[in-house]
Parts: sequence; structure tokens; C-alpha cells
Amino acid sequence: MKKFDVIWIGTGQATGTVVPRLVGTGKTVAIVEGGRFGGSCVNYGCTPTKTIVASARAAHMARRGPDFGVVTGEVSVNFAKVMARQNKIRHGASDGMEGWLRGMDNVTVYDGFGTFAGDHTIQVGDDLIEGETIVINAGGRARTPVIPGIDDVGWLNNARLLDLKELPQHLIIVGGSYIGLEFAQAFRRLGSEVTVLEGSDQIMTREDADIAIAAQEVLEDEGITFHLRSRVKRLAQDAPQQIDVFFEQDGEAKQVRGTHLLLAVGRVPNSDRLNLEAADIEVSERGYIQVNDNMQTNLPHVFAVGDINGEGAFTHTSVNDGEIFGDFYSGDDDRLLSERVTTYALFMDPPLGRVGMNEKEARASGKNVLIATRPMKYISRAKEKDETAGLVKILVDADSEEFLGAAILGVGGDEIINMFPPFMVTKQSYKLFRKAILIHPTVAELMPWILDDLKPLS
Repeated sequence: MKKFDVIWIGTGQATGTVVPRLVGTGKTVAIVEGGRFGGSCVNYGCTPTKTIVASARAAHMARRGPDFGVVTGEVSVNFAKVMARQNKIRHGASDGMEGWLRGMDNVTVYDGFGTFAGDHTIQVGDDLIEGETIVINAGGRARTPVIPGIDDVGWLNNARLLDLKELPQHLIIVGGSYIGLEFAQAFRRLGSEVTVLEGSDQIMTREDADIAIAAQEVLEDEGITFHLRSRVKRLAQDAPQQIDVFFEQDGEAKQVRGTHLLLAVGRVPNSDRLNLEAADIEVSERGYIQVNDNMQTNLPHVFAVGDINGEGAFTHTSVNDGEIFGDFYSGDDDRLLSERVTTYALFMDPPLGRVGMNEKEARASGKNVLIATRPMKYISRAKEKDETAGLVKILVDADSEEFLGAAILGVGGDEIINMFPPFMVTKQSYKLFRKAILIHPTVAELMPWILDDLKPLS
């Protein structure tokens, strides 16, 4: 049996930042990968979806040309070229990562899915390998809901959708959260009719109601139809492009017919595919591998990073997981999971950038909270770009003077939100932030000025 200092299972985004550090210190590393290199982000998430979003925005702005005095004529979309572009970019990134890892000294790549055969032993096909340390970076996958008729319908998830050869005439999306909304807007802009079914009272249930309402208004203005408080009861398909979704809304039975169906109802970890029982590795009720502040499982030599531990489910949090592990493995435990500030974005247009608490969480925290808001329509740069949808919301602890959280739904929101995490991590006063002089004319320059409107949370 071949032995390694580290066995690394899966090649999600933590791989590229940590494996070079390991081999740079002379460690031998076995990389186990049964799918495409790069994990969800490169193959089924950030890279392809943001590429499609970019194509959809180009079409949208071309249609808006007359608003800016630019006459472009009729706008058409070459869907095959849109999909070829995203395939080229995502496959190029995956192939590039694979070649890079295979070419590293002290790295051995095992092609196949790994399963535990003991607490230090991994089986890959016919091979048994032993690792002094094992890092699980095996990610997650789209959740498949239990719906009557689902086996008789040609439904899509975020991965299957990327293999479409033709533009859906009418795309029905079950799930009004981040993945569903990004695809909803993108495909609407590419020319599809789009209907979204969401079971809750609002889309984006993780967000405050005012943010969710503003986002829904943007999407409805572009022609997307929403059915909130809707529970899917049954699916049926009588023809190749005739899918019926039967649902109940406020006690009333309803039906919508489309040509394609996307199920965007959450994700599940791939922990069930690893035979964790062979090593007695503990998971939560939802199947996420339990980790401590240093990414250790209940076995001190086994670590879990990325989506499989349920501690973020974003590429940047997966990378940070890897950094936490890397630091701890090298003898530095100053970087801890519990000190991480939650930061993420919804990449609709305009995007939503979020950090820390939302208003609901701030109200429940018991802290002495100050709040400041400003609609984007009052920000000069947004008006100049004619992109005035959305709002800014900033939350501050009046006692400590630290930022508690912020939400920026508006042009540049996904970039501007990154101003706040450094202040939150270092626990700096918002009054120091207020002293900053930022470039005019930008949306970002208004962030310090908005603090002048801070008032107690009523």
C-alpha cells in the first residue's frame, strides 16, 4: 500500500491554494478526483453561470441602446455561441487546473472517486492508499426533491442546464433563491419566457423583505413571472417540450406549462458517497461533515473543507477553509473558522452584495443597533449610468462602533460590499471609515456619507 503525507479528496477551489503549499514544504500528496477538476465553481457554478450572465447583460444593454441615444437595430441572440463561450471558459479552466496539478512534483493523481476503507485508508478503484493526514474537499450537488412525476419529466438542475443546445421557449424554475434567480434573469434576457415558483412569502428568504421586494421588482420589470407561496404537487410531461407543473398557491390548485423545467431547490453534501462510516467520521443531521475552528473532523488527522462541511457553500469560503487548514497544518492556528465574517453576493443585475448581519438578525441580536439606508436612485453615479434600481443598507453597533452588516443591491454592489469586511475583521470603528476620501464619481464614494444618516433601529 502506497503511503502519503496528505491525501486530498476532490479538487474544489481550496485545492489550488493549499496543495502548492504542501508540496513546497516537501510533503507527498495524493489527489483523488473522479470527476472534472475544479469542483462545482469551475464546472457547474461561478465560471459558467457568470459567463452566461455576462452574455445576457450584453443582450440587455444592446436592447437599451436607445435609452442612451444609441440606435443599434434589432437585437438577436446566438444561443449556440453563448453556450459555446461558457463551455470554452469552464472546460479551459478545468483542463488547465488538471494539467497543473498532474505536473507538480510530489503529487500523485488518482483517477476515480475515493471512499474510506479505514481511518487512514482510502480506496480508489482497485488502489488502496494510506495518508497520515486526509483532507476531504468533495463538495456537494444539487438537491433532487421528492415530487410525484419527477421520474417522468426531463428536468434540469444547474449542471444539466449548462448542456442545453437550444434556448428554452418557456423556462419554469422551482426555487426563488440565488441560483434560480440568476438563471431566471439570464434566460429571460436571452429570450426565454420565465416563470419562477417559490414556496415562501418572498424570494431570497435569507434576505430582509425590503431587499427581496426590490429585487423582485427588477425582475418583474424585465418580464419574469413569480408565484410565491407555491407548493409543487405534481409534474407531468406529455411531449418532449411540454412540461406541466401542478402547484398549490394559497389553497388554490394551479398549473403552469413550459418547455423546460429547472429545479433550484438547494444543495446537499457529497458525504454520502465517501463511506465515512468506515472511519467513524461524524456528520450533521443534514449530512454535513462536522468541523471545528481548524477544519478538523472528530478525527484529528481528518479535515473537511468546502461545501461538504456546510460552513459557507461559496467559493471564497471554500478557499478560506483551505487557508485555515493550511495555517493549522503548518503550525499557525491564528486563523479560525469562528472569526470569519459572512460575505457573499447574488449575481443578478443589479447585483446584491451582503456582509454580516441583515436587519432581521440585527433586531434579534439584542445589540444597540444603528441603521442607515439610501435608495440607489439618489446616488449620482447610478443616475448617470441609468441603473437606479436597488438600495444600500448599513448596520452599526452603537456601543462598539463596529459594523454589524451591510447590504448593497445596486450597480456595483458585488464589488462595493468588499469595502466592509476588512473593517469588520479588524473591528475598526465606522467613524474611521467615515473619514475615508473616495473617488468621485462612483457609487462607492457614497458609502461613508451614508453613515451620516445612521439612526436607532426602531
